[in-house]
Amino acid sequence: MKSILYIIVLFLCSTLTAQSEAENVKSTIDSFFESFHAQDAVGMKDLVSENVVTQSIGEDQQGNTLVHKTSFSDFLKGIVSIPKNASFKEELLDYQISIDGNMANAWTPYKFYFKDKFSHCGVNSFQLVKIDGKWQIIYIIDTRRKEGCN
Repeated sequence: MKSILYIIVLFLCSTLTAQSEAENVKSTIDSFFESFHAQDAVGMKDLVSENVVTQSIGEDQQGNTLVHKTSFSDFLKGIVSIPKNASFKEELLDYQISIDGNMANAWTPYKFYFKDKFSHCGVNSFQLVKIDGKWQIIYIIDTRRKEGCN
């Protein structure tokens, strides 16, 4: 009987730890987007590793798939250079988070609005690593499309 109780307690503890880690990953991504919307380059840089990779998947005019890599520095310059009177918002619709030890993946479908008008939708995929107790984003890739954005 004691061994069954011990197994149940162990299971509950591991489940709570996993939920807490998932919340920490979500919090890192939420903080990234808070800085993103505030055009705060320092805030975004604080949440990523120094070698973060940023890519987008799209299509050319013929419908061929393209993978576009942008340096994080250029990404930041692009966000910071958006005029203050041009509102923009990336609305995250869901979080699907998977964790194995010090590695996490977060899949976040989104809709993007520019000047209060729908621009596009897609999915972000974040890879994170936990270093010194802190989750850091090491890889961001997204898709972008204008159709199928229910």
